Amino acid sequence: MLRNRNNKINVGEWISRWARIQPDKVAVISEGTPFTYGQLNVRVNRLSHFFLDKGIKTGDRVGVLLHNCKEYIEIFFALSRIGGILVPLNWRLAIPELEFIIRDSGADFIIFEDEFLENAERLREKVPIATCITCSIGKKAGKKKNIPWAMDYESSIKSYPETEPVPGWSSGEDDPHILMYTSGTTGLPKGAVLSHRKTFFNVLNASFYFDLSRKDIAIIARPLFHSGGLIVEMAPVIYKGGTVIVKKRFRPVEILETVQQHKVTILELPATVYNFILHECDISQYDLRTIKCSFTGGERVSVPLLKALKERGLLISQIYGLTEASTLFWLPTERAEEKMGSVGSPVLHGDIRIVDERGTPVLPGEIGEVIVRGPIVMNGYWKRPDLTKEVIKDGWLHTGDLARIDEEGFVYIVDRKKDMFISGGENVYPAEIEKVLLAHPKILDVAVVSIPDEKWGEVGKAFIVVKEGQQLQHKEIVSFLQDKLGKYKIPKNIECVAKLPKTASGKIKKRLLKGTR
Repeated sequence: MLRNRNNKINVGEWISRWARIQPDKVAVISEGTPFTYGQLNVRVNRLSHFFLDKGIKTGDRVGVLLHNCKEYIEIFFALSRIGGILVPLNWRLAIPELEFIIRDSGADFIIFEDEFLENAERLREKVPIATCITCSIGKKAGKKKNIPWAMDYESSIKSYPETEPVPGWSSGEDDPHILMYTSGTTGLPKGAVLSHRKTFFNVLNASFYFDLSRKDIAIIARPLFHSGGLIVEMAPVIYKGGTVIVKKRFRPVEILETVQQHKVTILELPATVYNFILHECDISQYDLRTIKCSFTGGERVSVPLLKALKERGLLISQIYGLTEASTLFWLPTERAEEKMGSVGSPVLHGDIRIVDERGTPVLPGEIGEVIVRGPIVMNGYWKRPDLTKEVIKDGWLHTGDLARIDEEGFVYIVDRKKDMFISGGENVYPAEIEKVLLAHPKILDVAVVSIPDEKWGEVGKAFIVVKEGQQLQHKEIVSFLQDKLGKYKIPKNIECVAKLPKTASGKIKKRLLKGTR
């Protein structure tokens, strides 16, 4: 399970190995339909042959614009198997954002869902895309529209061999198999290059802390275009031979119904979704006793929310991680109530420290920056050695997040050294929004900060300095941003001010702005 015939780690092997060991075990339940490891392996093999036949080579990038589905998982493992690189595309992004990612990654082979046909058509007009594959998912599957410039996923792969492609296993352990873009603090997305080795050691960490086995069943509620859904949730369960449940959209009540129906053992949800469950569902009406581990991560989680969920029978653990290094801290279920508010202690594989500005580990109670090195760290940022050098220094990845540690070694995230915040489970970078707003003809200066929000955890607030003699209404700003940014990035609050507080060097004092809310 660990290494391929060239003595190198290859994530693509996992499916074929489990297909030999337990061909009849259910691997994926997609839109209510089960697929065994044997069936999944056949489909991954066919897709691998299809990719090779279409000229996909080691290192080639393939963009994927899909909701959560079995096809996403097939693409993940097929590309890994032949050495291709998956470029997950966030379907919540606006066209200009998707255009940048496709151009920057060089992905000229795109797989998209029928639901995103309009987006695909617009992207083809802007970016040189050589090959397009269309895919139907969910209830509307079968009602296909003929698209002359796109091949159909199912009909394209069905004629290819069921056997594993030969020669295979062309990737080495440090070769990338995912190019995952994160919004850039400078206003442009950055592609984190994630290797086979990184994914492997991340699943080992998850295996220990989730106590995973072949008997486990997990709901994949986070989007697979995120590291959380793809690497933290799906990959570890499949690596251990368990079962994952995927669906285009899960309503809060459907999550509880699915747990009860399929006897789910692992539940990971964004804090926002737990909040919806708390306020929209009667948790007591569902049998959730099969859950052995329920956790959350990726955004600030209020202790009152955790306490309220505990009172309703859901004890939630917290984890902490980032795209560039996956999971770094994990709070064991048995300590979740006692250490509520903590993100836990460092994972097994990875050297993690909290240091002061001189790089010296802080003492308990002191605040420092989280840094990490080891096999769980990304290779770097795609085509950006300058940005890579800024965050990886002497082998250590500097996360930019501030934390403190208690006497027992449990970590509490205090603040973000950077300005990034998370709204409804999505990373939002103020610089990206500010760059777009500054293009508005009436805006002289702008600063975006996060403010607390009961529904989404955090939302953006824009402080805008309007040019002399101009007036600007909230609706006008929202309309200006709609086609340029994903909806979740658009500030929910806007305040016009005479000037922004700045340092002597001209940097905006965002802490003062946060204090004015």
